[in-house]
Amino acid sequence: MRAIKASQLLVVGVASALVLSACAAPADTTEGGSGSTESFSIAYQGPLTGADAKYGEYAKAGIEIALADYAAAYPDGPTVTAIYSDSQGDPAQAPALAADLINNADVLGVVGPAFSGETEATEPAYSEAGLVTVSPSATRVSLSEQGWSTFFRVVANDGAQAPAAAKLLTDVVGAKTVFVIDDASAYGVGLGDGIKDALGDKVIGSDSVEKGSTTDFSATVTKVTASGAEAVYYAGYATDAGLIQKQLTAAGFEGTYASGDGSLESTFIETAGEASEGAYLTAAAGAAGDDFVAKWDALTVSDKGSIGVYSTEAYDAAWVILSGIGEGNTTREDVLAWVAGYDAEGITKHIKFADNGEIDGAGGVYYYLVKDGDFEAPVAID
Repeated sequence: MRAIKASQLLVVGVASALVLSACAAPADTTEGGSGSTESFSIAYQGPLTGADAKYGEYAKAGIEIALADYAAAYPDGPTVTAIYSDSQGDPAQAPALAADLINNADVLGVVGPAFSGETEATEPAYSEAGLVTVSPSATRVSLSEQGWSTFFRVVANDGAQAPAAAKLLTDVVGAKTVFVIDDASAYGVGLGDGIKDALGDKVIGSDSVEKGSTTDFSATVTKVTASGAEAVYYAGYATDAGLIQKQLTAAGFEGTYASGDGSLESTFIETAGEASEGAYLTAAAGAAGDDFVAKWDALTVSDKGSIGVYSTEAYDAAWVILSGIGEGNTTREDVLAWVAGYDAEGITKHIKFADNGEIDGAGGVYYYLVKDGDFEAPVAID
């Protein structure tokens, strides 16, 4: 088994959102392999437009680098291109896109689904079809408890992130009381509940506001300020996280604000503005290495995404599938078996899967502090 080795990495980058049609391969996507007459595809399912588009942009960077590495490692292998399927991270939109990918016989594996909610909505169909999925970023704990034969992820689940986030709030921030908010999504509820469990009696209050349902969080802000909480943790995505932070600050909240990997992108800072200063963001993804950035810089495709949270995990997810194709596994059944038995170094961690699709021995959890309008280098939460 061949694998690309590099230092552990992740950087947070800022670039324009992708605008790609759903389930359509861009003409200038990097092609891997050229010495064989066979041609196959891998797919990405996740947000490419809408409020969470940057996550697709970040994933694309990793996938395109993996395709370039595949071309170098397997010059006589089948040609492989990427199909980018835009779900906007929405569980309601995702099933139709998954059906398109399932019905495309050229697709041998899927990098994704990106978000937990869309994973819940589509994984039963992928499992029934035998089309393997390797998610770089879906972290809800219960995803691996459903018995789906095709579900794998290269990222630690929220069973790791939640207690680490709680430790950040108590040990690093020093908060004695915390108010926990979630966005009612599969991801947000899972992470929020895990944090409440980990904090125990330090939770002074909680609230839930459906993702994208409002821009006026005054009711939640009033609950937070009335509680006297020393810190707030928001389990949800970047736009709402930024709006809540901005409105809390305007209401006079002087405590610490924290959120998770769903908010770890530039939209949070852009939305919250100066109120984002001093916020903490947690993620099961560490620091980016120069090798990865150099490979991204060297890509010649016009639309190569940008490097950000989980770009490197997207690389690892893509490489697990691509290396299987390069090694001669060119049916869905064979690629699924390859992924299930994979055991090699990735660029974020050693990649080996447990029977339920969880990464075996996943890496650590880190926090990112917002300072001077940007994310500082990540710090491991020990």
